[in-house]
Amino acid sequence: MKASAITAVILAGGLGTRLRSEISDRPKALASVAGQPFLEHIFEQLVSFGIEKVVVCTGYMADQIETLYGNKHESLLLSYSREQVLLGTGGAIRFALPHITTPLALVLNGDSFCEFDLSALTQFHLEHDARASIVLTHVDDCSRFGSVALDADGQVSSFIEKSAAGGAGCINAGVYLLERQLIAHIAPGRIFSLEKDIFPTWINQRFFGFRTNPSLFIDIGTPQSFRSAQSLFTERIPHG
Repeated sequence: MKASAITAVILAGGLGTRLRSEISDRPKALASVAGQPFLEHIFEQLVSFGIEKVVVCTGYMADQIETLYGNKHESLLLSYSREQVLLGTGGAIRFALPHITTPLALVLNGDSFCEFDLSALTQFHLEHDARASIVLTHVDDCSRFGSVALDADGQVSSFIEKSAAGGAGCINAGVYLLERQLIAHIAPGRIFSLEKDIFPTWINQRFFGFRTNPSLFIDIGTPQSFRSAQSLFTERIPHG
């Protein structure tokens, strides 16, 4: 399957409360990282994949994102799913359904970045006849993130909360390949957390974990991780 047959959906509508000490005049997705808005790093990754259509889920300070990028960025055709009332990550994806015109949606968090191979993820998804695939990465300490357990077939068997997830393990990297039909089964117009409310209901419904070992995995959700992202992107993805 070509990347052009997949719609990318970026979750960029959150309030970014924890990051207010670092940025207060813009949405988190527009926080400057290594000299450019964080969202632009994600756009560049999607361009490199060959993705053509992108839906940006906006909410908090939505005008800034929509005004800055409009309907096109490089080879990407952009549309916006603007929430008047914040619906959470799960509700936001369901709200964006009219913009998703392909059988598969590549969903990414607008405040995290993970290097991964989209071709390998797509092949894995199709070979396993998956309805949903979650990208997982291994870390030495899961306590900040919580962890994801898989059964012998590679299907997700449980999600372990942050406080209970000690030691090494696989964590959610914030990237998902989802069937459009599966998204359509989420109840519309309601507030849902994808991780807490939706994912647990997908266990035993051909929900697979795709393990990868990215050379770059970072989120900018906290002041500390935001500051770390500056040097990491400068080192790993130089621009100019």
